[in-house]
Amino acid sequence: MSAFFTAITRLFRDKSGNVAMIFALVCVPVVSAAGCAVDYSMATRMRAKMQSAADAASVAAVSLKSPGYTQAAAMTGNGAVSAAITDADLVFDGNMSPIPTTGYSNLTRTSLVTKTGVQLTSTVQFSAQVPVTFMKVLGYQNLSISGTSSSSASLPPYLDFYLALDVSGSMGLPSTAAEAGRLQPLNPDNFVQYPSGCTLACHFQPLKSACVDPPVTAPAAPPRNPPTTTTSYTQQYNTNNACMGYAYSRVSPTALANLINSASTAQYPKQVPGLPVQMLSGLPNSLNTDPNFGLPAVSSCPTAGSANCIQLRLDAVGFALNATQSANGVSGLLELAQNKETATGVPNEFRIGLYPFITDIDASYAPLTSSINGSSSTPGTINYAAKNLASELDTNMNSNLGSGGTHIDNSLNSINNVIASVGDGSSSTNTQPYVFLVTDGAQDNQYKDVPNGSWHGSNWATVLNDTANNTYPNICQKLKNRGIIVSVLYIPYQTISPVNTSFANDEDDHANWNIPNITNSSGTSGLQTCASPPDAGGTYFYTANTPADIQASLNAMFNHSLQTAHITN
Repeated sequence: MSAFFTAITRLFRDKSGNVAMIFALVCVPVVSAAGCAVDYSMATRMRAKMQSAADAASVAAVSLKSPGYTQAAAMTGNGAVSAAITDADLVFDGNMSPIPTTGYSNLTRTSLVTKTGVQLTSTVQFSAQVPVTFMKVLGYQNLSISGTSSSSASLPPYLDFYLALDVSGSMGLPSTAAEAGRLQPLNPDNFVQYPSGCTLACHFQPLKSACVDPPVTAPAAPPRNPPTTTTSYTQQYNTNNACMGYAYSRVSPTALANLINSASTAQYPKQVPGLPVQMLSGLPNSLNTDPNFGLPAVSSCPTAGSANCIQLRLDAVGFALNATQSANGVSGLLELAQNKETATGVPNEFRIGLYPFITDIDASYAPLTSSINGSSSTPGTINYAAKNLASELDTNMNSNLGSGGTHIDNSLNSINNVIASVGDGSSSTNTQPYVFLVTDGAQDNQYKDVPNGSWHGSNWATVLNDTANNTYPNICQKLKNRGIIVSVLYIPYQTISPVNTSFANDEDDHANWNIPNITNSSGTSGLQTCASPPDAGGTYFYTANTPADIQASLNAMFNHSLQTAHITN
């Protein structure tokens, strides 16, 4: 027995097998921990794949030209967008289809896409279970995973653009100094007051409306240097008492110069400089229609330096509206709007109207329309109206426009009355209106009866919010109070030089003195204050000194009104 007890005692004292025993005891938690890591890693990778599918689905549901985007854009109210929900589900399922279903089970996904105003928001949620291997020893059969992806987009806003376009006399100035240098030496208008060349008041067409022949008969020439105090006539040579500045800008300056300076002959007597006697009684129309000396005229002069015309400021504005890539290498506002509609795939997203003004707006010239992709050679289209905007220049002939002054306040009030309702742009029946004011900013309260009537009111230039003289001195604020966004393009008023203090009660000096007050950014009376306050897109007040500036600024004004899609998380 002693041997037995000795053996037992030795067994208990022997520690040589402890490592194996300890390893056996520790192995279970170590292996379980490693197995957990493997199982967790598998679950994490599966969740990443599902999250990627959810991200793709939420973005696709609100992406440009997607079924949901198109449906939401056409909705007149808020709510769920069924086409977008279906699209999100299909995209999620499509991204998950290559992934073996042995890697997960009990997958659920829920998509919700809603329209609220001009915002489209999508949310895609998912949950699933991923089977485990090593964690089964701990009693787990799977791990649960879940995730959410949200995206949003700004729907294409339905916008109405009311372009208030100044077509008063000062907007009929040549577009550049070089163009002025081509026109002024040819222009006989108001030569008595401005022997260096007419700038303003050289555009009225009715006979004796503003231009009067000298007291001589052709082919005898009038005095070369008439006294500046002469008031009985204005012209450098006989023009049938017609102002010729606008008509001269529509023909070839080279051909016109040759005609004016050609010698008088027995068969065709004429003044030198001057026009053939046979043309005089029919001026200004005979400048183009005379069978022997008529010069072909254009209705618009899109670019400066053209061989067949002289570009006026209104031509430059018309070009900025109507230019096309195919014809001009640059898109004007109308083509830009067309391209944006094509990009969004939403028809009739924009409506545009052209409202020329002098004393009143010509509301019938090119009223608000969604048909903005017409031919510029087809009368009746807004494209044709834009191309030929210079034809609306104050010639004292259009009773719709009135004549003689620049009534910015009255024109904006008229447009305010044209805008029946103000929406948020969320649908075609809830459009957001913009007013684009394009002007040199010189408010002038005088007016002239059409045609050949008398002058009324002061011709001393003032500012837009002149509370003492203007009929609607706070019209810009009235527009903005309604929720109408006002964007202003200022084409700076040009200093009159030389000044003739005896002309029209010293109109020149008062016009020049008014120039510093036109924008008046630090006060309350200027154009800059008329524009809506700056926002995240930048300023609503633009300045354009050249034809290229006008084109770029109008496009910038349009682009400012648009929004783009973005992912929110």
